[in-house]
This record gives sequence, C-alpha cells and structure tokens, in this order.
Amino acid sequence: MFDLLKKNHGLLLIVASQLFLSVVNIAVKKLNSIDPPVPTLELIIIRMGMTFAFSIAYMLYTNIPHPFLGPEGVRVLLAFRGFAGFFGLFGVYFALQYLSLSDATVLTFLVPLTTALSGAIFLKENFTKKQFVAGTLSLIGVIFIARPVSLFGHASAAEIPHVPSVSTNSTAAVPLPENASEQGTPGDRLIAVGVSLVGVLGSTGAYTAIRAIGKRAHALHSMASFSLQSVIVSVIGMIITRTSPVLPTRLLWLALFIEIGVFGFLAQVLLTMGFQRETAGRGTMAVYTQIVFASIGERIFFHVVPSVLSIIGTLIIISCALYIAVSCLYSLPIKKIISNFIHVFIK
Repeated sequence: MFDLLKKNHGLLLIVASQLFLSVVNIAVKKLNSIDPPVPTLELIIIRMGMTFAFSIAYMLYTNIPHPFLGPEGVRVLLAFRGFAGFFGLFGVYFALQYLSLSDATVLTFLVPLTTALSGAIFLKENFTKKQFVAGTLSLIGVIFIARPVSLFGHASAAEIPHVPSVSTNSTAAVPLPENASEQGTPGDRLIAVGVSLVGVLGSTGAYTAIRAIGKRAHALHSMASFSLQSVIVSVIGMIITRTSPVLPTRLLWLALFIEIGVFGFLAQVLLTMGFQRETAGRGTMAVYTQIVFASIGERIFFHVVPSVLSIIGTLIIISCALYIAVSCLYSLPIKKIISNFIHVFIK
C-alpha cells in the first residue's frame, strides 16, 4: 500500500488539483448568478494576475532563485509552457460562447490522449496499449456524462436543468440562453470548434513542456511564466478588441473572485507538481476526475440530479482511474504486495 502511494503521489496531486478546480467552477457559477458575466479576457487577467502575485511573493519569501525568469537551461521551455497554456485556456473560453457545455467539455478531454501521444513522441515516455485502452474508455465515460447533442440528440440535453454554465476544465463561464444550448450560426460553431482544437493543442504543448522541464525548475517558476504571459496577452487582447471591463458591484462578487484566485492558484501548483512527478500519459488521464467532482458539486450546491448516463460515465471514469493508479504494482513481486497490505492492516 505504501509503495502504491509512493509511486502514485504525482497522480494524487493531480487529482487534488481537479478537486480545487471544481471548487473554483462552483464559485464561477455563483458569480454568474449574482452579477453580469465577466468578459473572458478580464477573468483571465484577474485570476492569472493573482496567481502571478502569489507565485512571485512566495518565491521571494522562500529565496527561490531566479523568481522572474526561471533557472537557466529551461527558460525557453518555461516561455513555451506559458504561451501554450494561455491558448489552452482561451480555446475553452472562446468555444463556450458558441458551443454547448457538453460539446466544449468533450473537446477539452481530447487533451489526455494527445498529451500521452506527445509524451511518447517527444519525451520518449512509455505509453502502453493498456494505457491507451484505459484513456479511450475514460473518454467514452466523459461522453456519457457530457451527452453532446450531436451524439445523443436534443432529448438528452433536455435532461439537464438550466444552471449558469461553466467549463469543467477552466475557471471562466459564458452563460447560455435558457432555451438553447448553443448560440450563433453554424459558421460560428465551426469557428468555435476550430478554436477549441487549437486550445487542445495549446494544452497539449503546456503539459508536455511541464513534463520536459521536470524538476529542473520549481513548480512556481512554471506558474509565474504561465500567469504573466496570460495577463500580457489578455490585456493586449482587450485593448485590440476594445472590450470594456466589468466592475464589481457587490461584496459577494469580490469574495467569489478571491476564492477563484486562491483556489485556482493552489490547483495550478498541485497540477504542475503532479505533472513534474508523473508521465504525461498517466498524469493527463487523471484530469478526467474533475468531471466526477463537478457532478458531485452540482448535486450539492445546485441540486442537479445526475442522469443514468452520467452515473454510467462516472463509473467508467473511476474504474479507469483505479486501473491507472494500480498498474505500476504489477511489476512488484506478489510477496511484496501481500506484505504491504498486511503491514497496513496491522498498523
């Protein structure tokens, strides 16, 4: 049992990060219900601005070397991680303007498979056929939970009560009209799918870069680069598009934004630390657990009753996650496995 925890501590860090991200998403839903929705780029600026401030402050306080640029030898990788990571975020946020939440969610969960493949190609990491099967089955579970209209028809979408929409892989929300799950023309939808796929590539590049950096840089070096570049690009984007910022009008608005910033920061730190300790394939597959936490959170805070398809999808995801977690034990001698379990029960 102790060998199981030791060999999977990176995986557990990633799972914990998904729990924190679910808390962030719940706060975003509440935020959208009390105030006008915040523009996508403004939300990125505020959240990533807080993340950058926390990252730099902690590194200065603990005397971590090179807090602004990162250690020599990985600065190019850090820059690429930040640049690619921004497009990963923006791809999700933009797609939610024109796609239903279900369709946008399914597209974002292409990232684990693309990252596993990227890790095998560029980092020469091991990616077995069994891991590929587990990842594919997890994607099927996500589809059952998301229930995209294109696969299950409008009847499946009608099962979901209307609540303020939020992506399961981001901290921004774009509200959808109560009588429709999508907005815009078919052309807008096509553009949104294309931008979302660009976001998938961005997230793939970011996760692969984190793995390539490994332990040569502190997790907060990666976060500082990601957050700073996200803020810079978002500010430029708001200026170019002449997007007006939304100013706070209630104390609850500020409280929710602080919650989003703090929990978002902790989630990103845990995610980065997890990927530094896990292979790209196994690590990104653990990201699937966020949709499980999201389903539970919606039931508790928004009283959304999961459908039969959601329950089936959740069971598939949990089963695959358990398989991935224990797969490394197969290389241990059977006596060692039995000894570990006996030791746990005696203690």
